[in-house]
Amino acid sequence: MAVSPDGRLAVTTSETTNMVHWIDTKTLQAVDATPVGQRPRFAAFSADGTKLWASSEIGGTVSVIDVASRKVIETIDFAVKGIASDRIQPVGIQFSKDGRHAFVALGPSDRVAVVDTATFKVESYILVGRRVWQLALNAAGTRLFTTNGVSGDVTVIDAETFKPIRTVKVGRFPWGAAARPMADAKATDGRAAGVAP
Repeated sequence: MAVSPDGRLAVTTSETTNMVHWIDTKTLQAVDATPVGQRPRFAAFSADGTKLWASSEIGGTVSVIDVASRKVIETIDFAVKGIASDRIQPVGIQFSKDGRHAFVALGPSDRVAVVDTATFKVESYILVGRRVWQLALNAAGTRLFTTNGVSGDVTVIDAETFKPIRTVKVGRFPWGAAARPMADAKATDGRAAGVAP
């Protein structure tokens, strides 16, 4: 699920109907549904609330939806050299702090895609651990954390250069992560990160 920045809309992805469902948070009523790719798994609003990005794990795509019309305006495909298309399974999405890039976790391809949010073009792929599921960005926007379920670790990425910095073992099947600000304002590298199995 995701909630719009203004709090007026909530969305939920439905894996069996291949839709994003829109809910009015004031009336708690479903108001619309948008068809997307097969098995949608994650949704994220842009910071200005004008677009919703929804990943489709089995469809292998990300749908970019105009919030005002609730229509898909762009479908982003991914292609990693040497990786079979059925191993490219988008799940988590995280926007850079400046909003210029979207990071998309591509499951068993072991890659994170870097997408230009203005052109919707993939700029690069970052090699991480095995079966990357979810992503978290530190408060400063300088570090991206990936949860790699099969290899049981987290890859720390420089969010400005798109380069992996290190890998940290965390236990079996990490699924999601959240970064919190450090108590010391000088510590902006996001070293405090929680990982959920």
